Amino acid sequence: MQNFKLFQILAQFDKLEQNRIRKFIQSPYFNKDRVVLALFELMTEEINAPSDKEWPKEKIWNILVPELPYDDARLRKYQSDLLKLVEQYLIQQEFEDDVFASKAYLLRSIRKKKLKKLHNSTLKSVKEIPEKTSYRDGNYYLGQFMIESSYDQLISDFEDKKTEKTNLEGISKYLDCFYIGEKLRIYCEVLSRKKFAKHEYDISLIEETLSISEREEYQKIPFISIYYQIFKMYIDPQDVNHYYKFQQLLTESSHFFPRSQEKIFYDFAQNYCINQLNQGNSGFLKELFSVYQNLIDKGFFISEGRMESIEFRNIVVVGLRNGAYDWIENFIYKYINLLPAELRENTLSFNLSQLYFYQKKYEKVIKLLQEVEYNDYVTNCNAKTTLIGAYYEENEFEPLFSLLESFRVYLNRNKEIPLARKINYKNLIRFTKKLISIAPNNKKALIQLKTEVEATKNIPSRDWLLEKIAELE
Repeated sequence: MQNFKLFQILAQFDKLEQNRIRKFIQSPYFNKDRVVLALFELMTEEINAPSDKEWPKEKIWNILVPELPYDDARLRKYQSDLLKLVEQYLIQQEFEDDVFASKAYLLRSIRKKKLKKLHNSTLKSVKEIPEKTSYRDGNYYLGQFMIESSYDQLISDFEDKKTEKTNLEGISKYLDCFYIGEKLRIYCEVLSRKKFAKHEYDISLIEETLSISEREEYQKIPFISIYYQIFKMYIDPQDVNHYYKFQQLLTESSHFFPRSQEKIFYDFAQNYCINQLNQGNSGFLKELFSVYQNLIDKGFFISEGRMESIEFRNIVVVGLRNGAYDWIENFIYKYINLLPAELRENTLSFNLSQLYFYQKKYEKVIKLLQEVEYNDYVTNCNAKTTLIGAYYEENEFEPLFSLLESFRVYLNRNKEIPLARKINYKNLIRFTKKLISIAPNNKKALIQLKTEVEATKNIPSRDWLLEKIAELE
């Protein structure tokens, strides 16, 4: 049964959602086939309390329709009917959640069926929607366009004073705001994707849209002005004022957007900060940390009670580089249990070792890492790099030499590590050995080593190496 597409889809719903689907299927308006409901119950029972039973199709058929001989085509038809009902349920849920669309269709139906008795009360409730809707994203302007269009048509049919001015200007304005904002959103997404893939996109009328969006009347609309600033951040990344204006707009207007849209804005901010850091603008390390803190405060790093380990690690790295040691220590212990259970122990030890290294608590680093081998090569190499620094700082040269040799052997034997990374780590090993062997008063050798390190790109702990060389000069 687990191999059925339908089973895998139903397994994505929790018990609360399953119960809602059950009520939907039980409704005679949507379904009158008891076998379809029985199939749903059979599948959800197996989902909620998995058994070791085999579920051949014949067995499923005998449970559903014991009085009839097995019919493969009919069984597939039951599955298809149940899947369609699940799809109808999903459509219904989205429709009910979209107050604009549901009211627009209600107005359309009232007009179509000439239900004049519903006319006044519906018009009144429709006019209250904007006051009750806090969001001002693209869906808002599209929804307002749909409602106002249906409203105008209804007025034209039912009202006697047909010569009075209607809301055609408002209808046009809502459509303009939706079009301009969505066009900018799409174009910003294109600019973002072109950073990672060399695809060409033909976005028609974008120059005209950009020109119109610069007008004062549209710059007052957060949905448009924020995306316009994101566009400016992409085409003129060196002018950081675009970023700061974007951040100001986001701070002032974030409450106008649903969480999904707000998260997208913060993703743009995060990517811009990372790009600035990659260009050597170290001042954006603080900005990136601020973005991370906002994402944490708003719960954007948490999905279904879980946090991704890579996001956890990135936050720790950026926080430590900003010197926020107390904040990071609190973060580690507060959020470690949100990681998958199988990753918690290793993630805790590795990230604590990074914290202790920044705090110059090298003995604690050694205690955490000297007996640990991590499963993934990225964490393992980073841990060995940290341990190299800790041994050096503690003048533990014998275990340091042993580590450097075992690290070299590990790099040679591990076939998962890309060649470029192996070269980078081997450079770290080579330069660390040279650093240890140079006498403090050997200025010539130190200058030569410094020159070599500065000329070699992508060395792990490169800044640390240069710092140690400077201490000996």
